[in-house]
Amino acid sequence: MNLEAARRQMIDQQVRAWDVLDDAVLATLQAVPRQHFVPEAFREAAFADLAIPLGHGQHMLPPKVDGRILQAPEIHRDDSVLEVGTGSGFLAACLARLGRQVRSLEIVEELAETAARRLRTLSVTNVTVECADATRLDERDAYDVIAVSASLPVYDPRFERALTVGGRLFVVVGEAPLMEARLVSRVAPGEWLTTSLFETCIDPLVNARRPPAFNF
Repeated sequence: MNLEAARRQMIDQQVRAWDVLDDAVLATLQAVPRQHFVPEAFREAAFADLAIPLGHGQHMLPPKVDGRILQAPEIHRDDSVLEVGTGSGFLAACLARLGRQVRSLEIVEELAETAARRLRTLSVTNVTVECADATRLDERDAYDVIAVSASLPVYDPRFERALTVGGRLFVVVGEAPLMEARLVSRVAPGEWLTTSLFETCIDPLVNARRPPAFNF
């Protein structure tokens, strides 16, 4: 496989086509070796427009979704970033190029360990991967950017509370087959602004709260 040609095709035909036009984001997707984060069995599909299985019921997000996640919060070089759902580690590596420091939470120990090892191999030093349940997060006023790379069947305000004033949260809310990607901005100590971005469908966050079942 011609890696550079495949990467360029991914950016031009998938990422740009999904309205990811930010130069810093496109440069990041060009620079971070996506194939390094893909399980060996799926290496040939590293740049394909699909969700690649990681095991444990988890999937690597399609490149165009990664692009929208990276673009939406307009990450600055001095931003402190929280990623919820490390997965393969690819998105963490991208966030690390855009922000100052990334804390990445992954509930599956094997995935956390594998992602941390991949990041070390690439000498990505400003990412800390932790095996933790993000649904127990109780921090407040802690992060400039939060990227939740799994969906929330029911919106959980704990993540918006963890933003600093001026901070931005990317989150996908809803259940299959139709979910809504949102950008939540903290505009004042007790005020948040929510913007609807696009429709998608991604894996739910493990242990996330679900809507009550209907009884007939």
